[in-house]
Amino acid sequence: MIFAAVAAMMLLTSAKKDDGVMTKENGAYVVNTTTLGKNIDGYVGPTPLKVYIRKNKIEKIEFLPNQETPRYWNAAKKHLLNKWDGMKVSEVKSAEVDGKTGATFSSDAVKQNVKLAVEYYEQHK
Repeated sequence: MIFAAVAAMMLLTSAKKDDGVMTKENGAYVVNTTTLGKNIDGYVGPTPLKVYIRKNKIEKIEFLPNQETPRYWNAAKKHLLNKWDGMKVSEVKSAEVDGKTGATFSSDAVKQNVKLAVEYYEQHK
């Protein structure tokens, strides 16, 4: 896990604004962690997200296809889906969002991807 975080940070600092990671849709910035967080694994593998940010607040999180076990992934999704909605970008890094018991790896990966997306947004907006 530590290696994944270090690798993700290296990607974050070396990424360019036109790398396709962040787009703008209907006035919201959308950070796609498919390539940015490719080394952030849940239980089975990467758990990419789209994080929608408007006016420096998380608008919503969209869970993208992955290889996680559906039963555990769906439990994590249901539990975490709206945890960041309306949260200020500046609060995300220090926010203590509880994961779903029984889906710990998936939950941890989602939380890491959200933080990574926000860090990318802050550096490239």
